[in-house]
Amino acid sequence: MTYKGYLIDLDGTIYMGEHKIEAGTRFVKRLQDREIPYLFVTNNTTKTPAQVQRRLREKFDIDTPETTIYTATLATLDYMNDMAKGKTAYVIGESGLKSAIYAEYKRETENPAYVVVGLDNDLTYEKLSIATLAIAGGAMFIGTNPDLNIPTERGLLPGAGAIAKLLEVATRVKPIFIGKPNAIIMNKAVEQIGLARRDLLMVGDNYLTDIRAGIDNDIDTLLVTTGFTTVAEIQNLPIAPTFVVGSLDDWEI
Repeated sequence: MTYKGYLIDLDGTIYMGEHKIEAGTRFVKRLQDREIPYLFVTNNTTKTPAQVQRRLREKFDIDTPETTIYTATLATLDYMNDMAKGKTAYVIGESGLKSAIYAEYKRETENPAYVVVGLDNDLTYEKLSIATLAIAGGAMFIGTNPDLNIPTERGLLPGAGAIAKLLEVATRVKPIFIGKPNAIIMNKAVEQIGLARRDLLMVGDNYLTDIRAGIDNDIDTLLVTTGFTTVAEIQNLPIAPTFVVGSLDDWEI
């Protein structure tokens, strides 16, 4: 089947930490050469779209417009604006998440309207304590994405979902997750690329996020086994991906 557009994961699909996945770069360039629309849909909130764009160009030899990058940060901000609970927030995360949210919401540690949790490489017990008390006090608990792990050149490290899980246990409040596989980010991504779901293919390495994002939102899927989900796990998956490849070089556009 020929697809008119592609939704593409980054971590584990185009690169692995600081390591370039060569087939991923070649895949994007084939899409560009054929002028096929694509959108990078990433759960990573540590960087702004402009920073992601620069990193793709400088480290992974992919020159792509900033408009082709849709992050869980952007989807989170869209969701918060839709909810309109108030204009205060407490954020656990890095610059990509904090700069976007604090540009529109006042930082509040005592009684924020929202507690937003993303990946934070400088996580401390005090940050967790502030978030726990705020959630217990009634703040809306938002998890930018449910990824329990992130694939890196070192191996699978704790992800934003692991931090959110700790706070869920501490507060007994379940977070509202924005990122893949949830409908919130996928609906926005489909809207942004401007194509019907039947004409799109979701490409990624993580069955729990990327592939379930397609399955749960009526989009065909391509699992590439270069990152999180291994070849050995495929036969035991509850719902099979539409397609599976060992390398994006093996996919015919």
